[in-house]
Amino acid sequence: MAKCEIVSRQDWLEARLALLEDEKKLTRQRDKVSARRRSLPWVRVEKDYSFEGPDGRENLEDLFAGRSQLVVYHFMFGPEWEEGCKSCSFWADSYQGAVVHLAQRDTTMVTVSRAPLERLEAFKRRMGWNFKWVSSAGSDFNFDFEVSFSPEDIEKGETAYNYKKGLNFGEEAPGLSVFAADGSGAIFHTYSCYARGLEPFNAAYGILDLVPKGRDEDDLSYPMEWVRLHDTYPSD
Repeated sequence: MAKCEIVSRQDWLEARLALLEDEKKLTRQRDKVSARRRSLPWVRVEKDYSFEGPDGRENLEDLFAGRSQLVVYHFMFGPEWEEGCKSCSFWADSYQGAVVHLAQRDTTMVTVSRAPLERLEAFKRRMGWNFKWVSSAGSDFNFDFEVSFSPEDIEKGETAYNYKKGLNFGEEAPGLSVFAADGSGAIFHTYSCYARGLEPFNAAYGILDLVPKGRDEDDLSYPMEWVRLHDTYPSD
């Protein structure tokens, strides 16, 4: 760990108050960006997507569970994969506890992947999660929201992710999408984010950003190289 300057309590307080001003500016800027996000125009969802869940076949409207807002986490778990992505699992460990609270604010959150439902359910039991997880296998849902990519598009270099084309990805990528229902049966896509846009939903990263070492990822071959499924970390 690189050591910082050692100072008196009074000098530390002066430095902390200076940083606090920047933190307040960042908070106010975040509030402005959040307001702009909420005021984005909506796009009506015309396609009838189908999902397989614990209660059988469901469409997108069913996933709202009677609420007017729906958040979908696009979890990387391909049709042939034996287990879910370790990085998406890192995120799921964070939002697992938030789902019940979101429901109190007219918001349903579900997780969607292309793997078969039985494989999703088995992995969910292993991880100890209780959020709703549905399979979009056989649906265009993941492709339309640019988190799954066909072998043909990958080969041609025509994949689009995080609003850029030509990025070289495998068959799956992470993301989050938000939908709204107006009560008449109409459903609207209001927002999607990908890549580092997902960071606000990871509590562990938020805490690591506070400690002296930070995320401590600079010397790794890629940022989340250290992350493991939570049941595979070495025991203390």
